Amino acid sequence: MHNGRVPPTSSLIGFAAVAFAIIIIPGPSVMFVVSRAVSFGRRAALVTVGGNAAGAYAQVLLVAIGIGAIVERSIAVFTAVKLLGALYLIWLGIQTFRHRRDASRIDTTLVIARSTRSLVTDGFVVGASNPKTIVFFAAILPQFVEPGGAPEALQMAVLGLVFVAVALVSDSVWGLGAGTARQWFVSSPRRLEVLSGAGGLVIVGLGVRLALLRRKD
Repeated sequence: MHNGRVPPTSSLIGFAAVAFAIIIIPGPSVMFVVSRAVSFGRRAALVTVGGNAAGAYAQVLLVAIGIGAIVERSIAVFTAVKLLGALYLIWLGIQTFRHRRDASRIDTTLVIARSTRSLVTDGFVVGASNPKTIVFFAAILPQFVEPGGAPEALQMAVLGLVFVAVALVSDSVWGLGAGTARQWFVSSPRRLEVLSGAGGLVIVGLGVRLALLRRKD
């Protein structure tokens, strides 16, 4: 018995180590943040990071209340989630590529033709629609729940906050780095246009990759 701790320190540290090992390896979320940074700048990247983290935490909550297990076990649900996410990514990528010329006409401190709400929404959808992430949470989170402690769902929710905190720091570093590198391109409208277009193509590629994803990949 651990007097209802939510959860014990040992579980928090252990899960933080696992989260760091997973997050530090650049994946779809990092690539999406980087593409936002090179297309729209550092502010857009950081806003996207926040939305993406919120989407990931939504998956944690779904796992905590038992819905994550459905995605993990059902091929139909897994496929539906991944295809919705893939289509959204492909649409975002196409829009970014189409508007690549706008990059040279907007100051780098501004978000190109996109409100903060839109950027948060984009990040949230990308973070919440990756079926591999929810499968990861469904498989890993229960292993760090302390028997006899606080309610299982509450422990998972707290562990999820640890994951989000690590992701916020790591993804922000990637976004700031890419956004800073973008400054060099600002002096040349042509370079900036090419960079923004490349960012759009990266997002389309992420969408295609997600569409082709299998549960055991």
